[in-house]
Amino acid sequence: KLFLTLLFFICAQEKLVVSVANAESEQLKRFEELMELKQRQELQSMKDMMDRETKESMGRQEKLKEEQRHRMKILNLRLREAEQQRLREAELEKQRQTEGRERLRTLNTIQEEILQLNQLLEPSSRTRTELPAASISSYSTRGNQLCSQVSEVVRKTAEGEFPSVEDMMAAERALHEMRALIRLMQEEAAKAQEKKKKEEEQEEERRKQAELQAQQEAQKKATQAAKEKAQRKDATLKWFKELQDSAARCTQSFEQLNSPKDAQTKKLKLELQKAATIPVSQIASNSGSQLREIFDKIDKLLSGRPVVSGGKSVSTSMHPQGLDFVGYKLAEKFVKQGEEEVASHHEAAFPIAVVASGVWELHPQVGDLILAHLHKKCPYAVPHYPPMKEGTPVEEYQRILGYRVDDSGVEGQDSFLKRMSGMIRLYAAIIQLRWPYGSKQAVAPHGLNHGWRWLAQMLNMEPLADITATLLFDFLEVCGNALMKQYQIQFWKLILLLKDEYFPRIEAVTSSGQMGSVIRLKQFLETSLQSRQISPPKGQLSSTFWRS
Repeated sequence: KLFLTLLFFICAQEKLVVSVANAESEQLKRFEELMELKQRQELQSMKDMMDRETKESMGRQEKLKEEQRHRMKILNLRLREAEQQRLREAELEKQRQTEGRERLRTLNTIQEEILQLNQLLEPSSRTRTELPAASISSYSTRGNQLCSQVSEVVRKTAEGEFPSVEDMMAAERALHEMRALIRLMQEEAAKAQEKKKKEEEQEEERRKQAELQAQQEAQKKATQAAKEKAQRKDATLKWFKELQDSAARCTQSFEQLNSPKDAQTKKLKLELQKAATIPVSQIASNSGSQLREIFDKIDKLLSGRPVVSGGKSVSTSMHPQGLDFVGYKLAEKFVKQGEEEVASHHEAAFPIAVVASGVWELHPQVGDLILAHLHKKCPYAVPHYPPMKEGTPVEEYQRILGYRVDDSGVEGQDSFLKRMSGMIRLYAAIIQLRWPYGSKQAVAPHGLNHGWRWLAQMLNMEPLADITATLLFDFLEVCGNALMKQYQIQFWKLILLLKDEYFPRIEAVTSSGQMGSVIRLKQFLETSLQSRQISPPKGQLSSTFWRS
């Protein structure tokens, strides 16, 4: 029973335990459900609270957005107003700048005009002749004052400022006053000019009367000069013809000796010819003593005294026509030396010329024959350009002009010019030289005055291509220094006339293939005029030469 009781009690206990366990389990479930409910309620409460807060936050945000939109609207409005204000100010500044620049341009224009007008107030040569000095000075002073006023306004603009309206008014006033000043000056100048014009008209009338008188005088002088020129030309041609006639008479005077019929006369002719020509061929610039020996030998022969030639003694007195024959052949040989020796060696002109000059001084008839031979072989030494007469054959006319004409035809231009050059150089040397052992009191037989005459007459003749330029250069190179010393300022006037007036005429008749002589002459003239000096010719005999 105890066991059963115990078992019952245990069973009852177990049932109680189970019941209590179930009850506790149910309570635990209820507690859990309660706790879950509370959690849900708390969550819901929190959710509701969050929803409320969210709604409130969204409301606040909406309100903030609304306020922000309102502020942005106000800000935009203010920005637009500020932009409009800026644009208005920019437009005003632009307008101010435009107006300022326009005023500056106007001011520059005013300054330019006022400076140009002020130049009219300067005491120029014209105003000096038209207005009194006091008026010119007052106008100039006031003009400078007005320029200074405008310059003062301009100076402000140089510092970055635009001229003000008041500045512009001041500048315009200065300009108006300057214009008025110019008008006053012009009116005064016009009155003065009118007065001067009347005086000039009166002066012009007097001048015309004087000019008419001068023209009449000039016409008379020109007529007289033309007459004198024609007379000089006629005198030159007459002189040329007289020399040729004299040479022809001389030839006739020794015709018997020149065309000997017997052997003895023929032999004498040859010996006399050698005695005359060989010494001339021996003339050189070796020494003064040798030159003097040659001269003495020629002088002896012409004086009728015997001389030794080819180892034989010979004299002009051995035949009645001997002196004329020797004089003629001697003159012919001198010219031939110029034609050949001087043409090839320019410096040979001086020893030949000094001997010829000495012979000419002591034996004038030989000098005339030298000129006659020179003129015949070189008519340009006269100077004379022989005209071609009707009916004259071309070859004969060329011979008259100085060309060599033989069976092979007419010689070339180069050869012709070379020979003419040699003879002109010899002539130029003769007219400036005297035999140093001749009479000191005697006048030169054919001196520098003939060189001046030749040069002046050459410039009065129409130039020939090639020939004129060549001969002028040769003549001046040899004789220019002597003529310069003798005639000085008159010589330079003649050279200037040659360069400025005559030389262009030479160029006009010269072809491109003949420019060599023209260029030489041009360079000689330019160098001489530039340095105002002509160098002594090469080969001139010095004082030491005669002591050799």
